[in-house]
Amino acid sequence: MSLILSIETSTNICSVAVTRDGECVLEKVDRSGPNHAEHLGTFVDDAFTYMEQRDLKPDCVAVSSGPGSYTGLRIGVSMAKGIAYGSDIPLISVPTLQLQAVAPLLYHEEIPEDALFCSMIDARRMEVYAEIYDRSLKVVRQTQPDIVDAETYKEFLDKGPVCFFGGGSAKCKDVINHPNAIFLDNIEPMARYMAPLAEMRLRKNLTEDVAYFVPFYLKDFVAGKPKKMRN
Repeated sequence: MSLILSIETSTNICSVAVTRDGECVLEKVDRSGPNHAEHLGTFVDDAFTYMEQRDLKPDCVAVSSGPGSYTGLRIGVSMAKGIAYGSDIPLISVPTLQLQAVAPLLYHEEIPEDALFCSMIDARRMEVYAEIYDRSLKVVRQTQPDIVDAETYKEFLDKGPVCFFGGGSAKCKDVINHPNAIFLDNIEPMARYMAPLAEMRLRKNLTEDVAYFVPFYLKDFVAGKPKKMRN
């Protein structure tokens, strides 16, 4: 196991965590809005103070890689790159939607064994960024922007239970009324959830090039009529 410094800034929440042997030993969180530049540096300083007082050095720095807020991701990734370079440690990127899916697996034992996990981030109106996983966090459907209506996830719901969670799920409750739909509240992408995913990537040497790594900016989309329907 490893000592991992994790940074999450993909949404309005800014969080930093230090995990040791899979246990979160320090966590800093700000929920006041998209002002990560104001808080992230202080949180990182607090994390390094904690480690230095115990004569510890992180084995890697992990950062949420998106999708999410363009500005938030840039702030988080820039900080992580600086730490990786300055401390001469590996940079690990963790997909935002996947790390968000760690919480239901850890804390919701009531979820059926055959359930799929639909991790969502709010976009705008009835739009979300979403990716679907099985219980082992294997991708069942890749990340894509969805305009949510009753039919959007029907092909998966018709086969079995699907858990919807994350910032984009609350506004979907009224339109996804399938009996196999399960909604989980208060699930957010947080730095403390990165540990198992970052640990796995570190063991497999799945590190990023500090100079060239960029987050996954999933571009905004605008709903419109298909071309064949336009006048």
